[in-house]
Amino acid sequence: MNNELYFRPSPLSALNNRNFDYEFFDKYSNEDYNKIVLPDWLFKSPEDTIINYFSILREAANISQGGCGTIGFAQMSYPIAYNFLTSVYQNRLDYNSYLNSFKDIGHINLIKLNNITDENAPKGTYEYFIEIEAIEPSFNGNTSFAYYYGFIDIKNENGKYKISKIDLRGEDFLCAAYHGWKHNAELYVDTVYGDWCKLLKKRYPTEQNGYIKNIYVVGKDGHDYKFQFFQLTNGTDIEIHQFTKDVNNKWTPIKIDVNKCIERWRFPHPYFPIYFMF
Repeated sequence: MNNELYFRPSPLSALNNRNFDYEFFDKYSNEDYNKIVLPDWLFKSPEDTIINYFSILREAANISQGGCGTIGFAQMSYPIAYNFLTSVYQNRLDYNSYLNSFKDIGHINLIKLNNITDENAPKGTYEYFIEIEAIEPSFNGNTSFAYYYGFIDIKNENGKYKISKIDLRGEDFLCAAYHGWKHNAELYVDTVYGDWCKLLKKRYPTEQNGYIKNIYVVGKDGHDYKFQFFQLTNGTDIEIHQFTKDVNNKWTPIKIDVNKCIERWRFPHPYFPIYFMF
């Protein structure tokens, strides 16, 4: 069956495998969240911050049903994890709202982590793509796996790399399987950049390494383009980067304004340029 991949759970190993034992959590168990002071070594690099954050949350549980008694470290993890957020982020997201965001989450595995920081990003700021696997209560009283993907921003705050934003979206395992070209990188490129933007002259075979898919095309304008996608556990391909090759034969990030392509597609004009900016 061609769409079998959409139904299969992730075979990837968990990346949040740092060992924070009961002794670590017990040190902060009697502290209010706003009085916890964490050691600097937890925040020594953007990637360390993310892996340590999700390692602390791995055994956390805030579920209404499912499991057999206490799950992992129960809610001991959340006050500690909250202190991984920048002060600005905490001002936008108070602790109770943060805790409520984990409602009916019983376990978290970080299964994908990729630095997608734009080369023009302000100094000391970083952006990462993430995918997590969680265990949640199901409607029939059992627990089941759920998958989320999204983006996490890191900012250097007083010498520590802290989380300044988290944006997660849930994955549907029945949508990509039955509906639409939007979930497939090749069809997406053909439709959006071919049919809508009138850009494609030739598309080469896809280059895939693990969950990363690179699609190379020759444009009608004579330029070479690369579109990079990350493949989710449910099989959906998410566009991450767009590049064009510059005069020095180097891939340079661009941003194609697809909305303008759609406008031109709906209301054709004899001159149909591609819109992008470096």
